[in-house]
Amino acid sequence: MKKILLLIALLLSSLSLLSKAEDGTSLIAVFQNEVDRRLDPPPEAQALYAQLLDTALKNTETSITTSQYVLMVDRNPYVQAIFLYWLDAQTTSDRWRFIGATSVSTGKPGKFEYFITPIGVFTHSLGNLDFRAQGTRNDFCIRGFGRKGMRVYDFGWILAERGWGKGGFSLMRLMLHATDPDFLEPRLGEVKSKGCIRIPTTLNLFIDRYGILDAEYEPLLEEGEKLWVMRPDRVPTPWAGRYLVIIDSGHTERPAWSHDPSAIELPSYITPDP
Repeated sequence: MKKILLLIALLLSSLSLLSKAEDGTSLIAVFQNEVDRRLDPPPEAQALYAQLLDTALKNTETSITTSQYVLMVDRNPYVQAIFLYWLDAQTTSDRWRFIGATSVSTGKPGKFEYFITPIGVFTHSLGNLDFRAQGTRNDFCIRGFGRKGMRVYDFGWILAERGWGKGGFSLMRLMLHATDPDFLEPRLGEVKSKGCIRIPTTLNLFIDRYGILDAEYEPLLEEGEKLWVMRPDRVPTPWAGRYLVIIDSGHTERPAWSHDPSAIELPSYITPDP
């Protein structure tokens, strides 16, 4: 009962925060309240990443004409971060508004079937329907997609560079998902995945609850479609987006604002890269 009351209070608080703002920056306060493992890049870094985001979209001829949220990942080994921006399509300058950032893990080459996370602009579409984690543990006691109920965002089969053998390229399934909250989430901030993007549990919940990537899902719900993957208690934003942008910033050392988990040790029965 206490959990239900807490959830209701959280949702009411979120609705209150959203209703007080006139644009997508309303989620800044919500992000601060609900997402942990947050990063605090200084204004100059926020501006740099906004420029990198804009450049990546232009290089792929991705035209965005309506205000919406966009997620961007810096796969650089010294950064390993995900950024949420809101595009204000009504302005001609300073269009990108920084909402928040947190740590991730991307592909670590060196082992069989470990890919280097591809760079590019990827669309979250109904062509590759999401699913939810079962929360089961593998032979290493790891819940690969996180605890039960976590949403797994599926971007489909993507051509990616192999991180083993002679290299080259082949298809991998690109997904954005939570990771084991006990053993692997504390290690976010370093390359560690098989190519997908691991994010904190709280960010997964945030993206899911507010429909950050659900620009193609919400219209179907409005038409009466039944989509089992959509949570019933969501508070969908009017600025839902569909794009995940992955870049490599080229950093040669870790910025002061980036999380370095290298001092954290895994239990002896957990392999280095489960």
